[in-house]
Amino acid sequence: MIRRCGRAFLEQHTAKLSIAQQRVLKELALCRTAALGGHVEECSACAVRRIAYNSCRNRHCPKCQASSRAEWFERHSANLLPVDYHHVVFTLPPAVAEVAFQNQQAVYRLLFAAAWQTLREIAADPKHLGAEIGMTAVLHTWGQTLDYHPHLHCVATGGGLSPDGRWISSKPGFFLPVKVLSRVFRGKLLAGLTQAFQRGGLSFYGRLSALARPAAFAAWRKSQYRTDWVVYSKPPFGGPVQVLKYLARYTHRVAISNRRLVSLADGRVTFRYRDYRRGRRLRTMTLAGGEFLRRFLLHVLPPGFMKVRSYGLLANCHRQEKLACCRELLGAAEACAEAAAADEAAVSTVDDGSQSAPPCPSCGQGRMIRIDSMVRPSVAELLSRPFHFDTS
Repeated sequence: MIRRCGRAFLEQHTAKLSIAQQRVLKELALCRTAALGGHVEECSACAVRRIAYNSCRNRHCPKCQASSRAEWFERHSANLLPVDYHHVVFTLPPAVAEVAFQNQQAVYRLLFAAAWQTLREIAADPKHLGAEIGMTAVLHTWGQTLDYHPHLHCVATGGGLSPDGRWISSKPGFFLPVKVLSRVFRGKLLAGLTQAFQRGGLSFYGRLSALARPAAFAAWRKSQYRTDWVVYSKPPFGGPVQVLKYLARYTHRVAISNRRLVSLADGRVTFRYRDYRRGRRLRTMTLAGGEFLRRFLLHVLPPGFMKVRSYGLLANCHRQEKLACCRELLGAAEACAEAAAADEAAVSTVDDGSQSAPPCPSCGQGRMIRIDSMVRPSVAELLSRPFHFDTS
């Protein structure tokens, strides 16, 4: 779809697109083509050969997320605790989302900070849980129809460490009161926006340009306190492994996957979406190719922005020490040690590469061994080339 409609879209809208958005279009168009280089594989049994072209590795590419998702799953499986986990979603209301779109770096950081501070503060309150919890959060910016809808998916431990070193579990089937979470989240994010405004850290243009005046911004902020903000909490998952599988799908999800695309005809794209306002019914929507690309590019994240972050018990700076303490309190230290020993044994028996190579699709007996490589061009070289056009 990008290869067919991308060139015309770029020619018409280049001046309005960021460098990051232009790069996404070009790299996705080149994904798994000869332009990115590749390698030649030969079967160790029947000698059949095939060429495999390189992927673009762009985090916005729907084709390139499966292997990254599997690697992430393996890397984080050691961080699971034998407790309930809860899924909490923090959503920005439409008026705040407009400000976020014009100030993505600043507001996305505030969204992460406000969500974690809210959960940490309420969970630490003895009236609710009285413990330090762990949380992993993933930023998504899209709705089902590719509209701009920034929200944060958080998976939190159903319990935590008390100040005196005990493990405290949350009530079965319940985490924290969502109405309390909603009010605290609203206050913290609006306070963060106010501080950013006072530092000159927010920009406004177009229909929001009036908010650059202090009086107008103060009135806008006051109006946001009169609206209810949405915080949604789902029931606990089936178990720790299900939690990780569920979270892995969110960490490497892009705005739209290839399987949702239905057709591309006469320059118009038809795709499936789930209508949550009408009982989660599955529907289709058809957009002009240019409008589809415009919506897709709304969700290109700022370069280098980390869309997955961990806090509390799961924070990188002290994760191993905190988790070891939690496992000891939960009586899971021995099982964890056995799992680590099994992983170490598996690593020690890794072969020279021939056994891990994919099987031959022709004879099914041999393995496809890499015998030659084609050089992958640099990013600068790729971006300097004209837009790739290929309808094959």
